Amino acid sequence: MADEARAYLTTVTEVAAGSNPDATMPLLLLAVSDVLSAGSRLGAMLDIVPPERFEPDVGPDPDVDPLHSALANVLDGLDDYPEIVDPVLGPEIGAATISGDLVVIAGALAQGLRHFDAGQELEALWWWQFSYLSNWGERASSALRVLQIILAHLRLDVEDDVAAEAEYDALQA
Repeated sequence: MADEARAYLTTVTEVAAGSNPDATMPLLLLAVSDVLSAGSRLGAMLDIVPPERFEPDVGPDPDVDPLHSALANVLDGLDDYPEIVDPVLGPEIGAATISGDLVVIAGALAQGLRHFDAGQELEALWWWQFSYLSNWGERASSALRVLQIILAHLRLDVEDDVAAEAEYDALQA
């Protein structure tokens, strides 16, 4: 899980830098998919319960505000989306942002990494599992769906004449 968390944080930070705008959606789709897969394994496990019933202090929470601002800038025009707040409880629709979702995930993963790097492996696993089930798993699922839909629109929404020309070229090959 620590490797997945580090990979996610590295990718999201690189995307936030805006150095490769053409790769933004594919990289985010892969990063969220990978970390969601790792989180799903934690969610499927029995509850991880550290022997101590309190979270050891590892210092102040990571400052994710600069990451949030940078991601919102990179995703400008695509960031906001509507979602069903809790499909189990009803059809209430709320507002969400991809950048906000990505940062919620980043904050939770970074907190777990702080425990892991302090030698508190069981605490890190507990934190990742708890925060996956209570928050970042849902945010990752929502973000993944939106990222995939955006990528599909970017790749598949083409003008009719462009599509006809591509179809003609494919048939001639």
